[in-house]
Amino acid sequence: MELGLVIIPTYNEIENIELIIDAVMALPQRFHVLIVDDNSPDGTADVVQRLQEKYPTTLFLEKRQGKNGLGTAYVHGFRWALSRLYDYVFEMDADFSHDPKDLPRLLEACKANQGLAIGSRYVTGVNVVNWPLNRVLLSYGASIYVRMITGMKIKDTTAGFVCFSRQVLESFDLDKVRFVGYAFQIEMKYRTYVKKFAITEVPIIFTDRTRGESKMSGGIIKEAVFGVINLRIRKLLNTL
Repeated sequence: MELGLVIIPTYNEIENIELIIDAVMALPQRFHVLIVDDNSPDGTADVVQRLQEKYPTTLFLEKRQGKNGLGTAYVHGFRWALSRLYDYVFEMDADFSHDPKDLPRLLEACKANQGLAIGSRYVTGVNVVNWPLNRVLLSYGASIYVRMITGMKIKDTTAGFVCFSRQVLESFDLDKVRFVGYAFQIEMKYRTYVKKFAITEVPIIFTDRTRGESKMSGGIIKEAVFGVINLRIRKLLNTL
């Protein structure tokens, strides 16, 4: 049986974590969930450990010692998944901005192309709920900027709701993945694109978090702006 692992990085997500895990586990399809928690002071990991009694064979927890960024959390999860028998590996936020009910659609798209499936906010227009206009313009404009610099045809280049086939992740040297915020999401898509794997965008509706605090910062935006140029240069120098 083909197995899919949903990686959910957490830092202070105690308001969301039980709800999101229960929502994934309630799906008709069987998904495993790996929580990568960055030593949340609010007790997020304690809730996950309690829920492992409810989901002993499908819920896993990796606790890290510090807050080291989204990208490193996902790379940690990728390594964990590749050391086991998972065929498909998902990135998903803990705050319900990504609807767990869209996981089966991403899985089917990834099974069909054996590359990367992206839960896309922009492939059929702008499908974002609860974002202020300046945030929408920033995100949408970032995707246009990334397409111009990299040549990728992807509409939603900063999307964080994705599914990788195992063979895509196995093709990467994860030690070379550098970025942690928006730029991490761009980097993973660009690496997939450079290696000529198929990429499919699946339309989703993105709903901004209603519980907990956003992790967005000026540093993350700056990393994305300059990181894209860095990626392109490294590709030209064959050091990506």
